[in-house]
Amino acid sequence: MDRNAGRSLRAEEIDAFARDGVVCLRGVIPAAWIERMSEPLERELSDARSADLSAIARSIERSGGETVAAPATGAAAGRFRAGTDHWRHDAAFRAFAVESPLPRIAAALMRSEAVYLYEDSLLVKEPGTREATAFHQDMGYFHITGEHACTTWCPLDRVTPESGALRYVRGSHRSGRVYKPNLFVTRRDIPGTQGDELPDIDANPGAFDLVSFELDPGDVAVHHARTLHGAFPNTSTRRRRAISVRYCGDDARYQIRAGAPQKPHHARVRDGDPLGDPDCPRVWPR
Repeated sequence: MDRNAGRSLRAEEIDAFARDGVVCLRGVIPAAWIERMSEPLERELSDARSADLSAIARSIERSGGETVAAPATGAAAGRFRAGTDHWRHDAAFRAFAVESPLPRIAAALMRSEAVYLYEDSLLVKEPGTREATAFHQDMGYFHITGEHACTTWCPLDRVTPESGALRYVRGSHRSGRVYKPNLFVTRRDIPGTQGDELPDIDANPGAFDLVSFELDPGDVAVHHARTLHGAFPNTSTRRRRAISVRYCGDDARYQIRAGAPQKPHHARVRDGDPLGDPDCPRVWPR
């Protein structure tokens, strides 16, 4: 058996993804994959293309807007940083998205014959990061439509609620709704976007079926692109580093969503076009 292939999924895990819109998979990414991504993540994190979401939050606050950050304490605060589409220019990120167990996992969970790579991202909350991640839904940012779309979330560190674990609204993918996207550090919609208004989950958490997972490196949380989710701030003394890879399947088609950030190749596609071009390549079966 290939030691980099990881274990097979169990039927109950596949059923949980379909029912709940999220599943926690324990020990599915071999340690060698996690170890080889640490240095590339640091390299990409220092790249000018990565975004400082904490700085965006401070800018919103200075303009009188509301964020999902805890009040400043005067102590040095950590930073919430993110980046997208590293696979396009970094060989290590491309290998992780294409050659790791993730495409096979996505195929099994989506019950899809083919799997296409939509994008990857890195999501890092340094110790003392006071920004939560606002509840949002990935489909509002994706320029696709279809049932076969999911996000894999792969930690490089142990993740707990204190260090910034994700929270999911279990079963929210079944509504069929597409919600307006936000900037992750505020509930405010991105101007010009279309869709339903997000419910204020933090204002009444008891009204929602919330679930969160503590994760170790090698574990993966996978959610449907319509599942509502957010994350805690990092109030711990540990880093929270994660790589997220988003995949689509058999029934996914392009659909350009007004106001949502676009990638360069979206200018060349039309609604209803299939995926599978070099900008959204097929990665399963290999």
